[in-house]
Amino acid sequence: MIIQFVTTVPAPKGEQERTVTVYLPDGEGRFPVLYQFDGQTAFFDDRAPYGDSWRMGETLERLRVPLIVAAVDCDKEDRLTEYSPFSFTSPFGSSEGKGSLYMDWLTHVFKPMIDSRFPTLPEREHTFLLGSSMGGLMTAYGLCRFPEVFAGGAALSPSFWVDPEGCAEMIAEANWKKFPPTLYLDYGSEELKGHGARQRQALTACFRELLAKDVPFTFRLIEGGTHSERSWREQVPVLLGALGLLK
Repeated sequence: MIIQFVTTVPAPKGEQERTVTVYLPDGEGRFPVLYQFDGQTAFFDDRAPYGDSWRMGETLERLRVPLIVAAVDCDKEDRLTEYSPFSFTSPFGSSEGKGSLYMDWLTHVFKPMIDSRFPTLPEREHTFLLGSSMGGLMTAYGLCRFPEVFAGGAALSPSFWVDPEGCAEMIAEANWKKFPPTLYLDYGSEELKGHGARQRQALTACFRELLAKDVPFTFRLIEGGTHSERSWREQVPVLLGALGLLK
C-alpha cells in the first residue's frame, strides 16, 4: 500500500509544503524503514521529471520485502543547495551547501513523524538511507553525521565530485568506530565516462578513507549503467541485499 500526504520542510529559501510518499508492506507487525531522497522519482513514472521512476513499490511487492519506504519530494528550485553539505559552483548549477538543514529535519522531525504514524522498528539497526546522484551524496553525509541514528545506506552514483576533498574529509571524521555503518555504493560505467576525472578522483579519495577506517562497504561498477532512474532501479534488489533487507 502507498500513502501520500503533505508536510512542511525547511527549504533553503524558507518553508515549503512537500509531498511525502510512504510504502507500507502487507502483513502485521513492525518493519524497518528506508528513507529515500528525491521522493518525486521513487514510485510513480507520472511524477518523475523525466518520465521514469524507481518504481520502488512494484519492486518491493515483487520481492516481498517487509520494509517501509518513506520519501519526500526535493526542492525543485534549489535541489543542489538542499542536497549538499558543501558549497560549490559547477556547469550543472551552484550550491550554497545547506544540506545540514535538510538532514537535521529528516533526522529530528521527519523520522519521529514516520515512527509515530506507521508501524516502524525505530531503532538504529532498522533505519536506513537511500539516494542517487545528489541524494547519494546526502546518503553518505547522513551516515557520517548521524551514525547513531542510521545503520546503513545505499548511495548510487553519489555526487562526490562537488567537493572531492570535502567528501573524503567528511568520511575521515565520521564517528564510525562506535557506530559502524553498512554501506553500498555503485556507479555506472557510461555515466563515469561522462563525469570525467573529477568524479574518479572523488571516488578514489572516498574509498581510500573508507579503507583507512576499516569500514566494510560494497562498491559495484555497473557495466553500461547510466545516470538515470531506469538504471538505478535495476540495482534495487542488489542494494537491498547488501543492506541486509532482502530476506
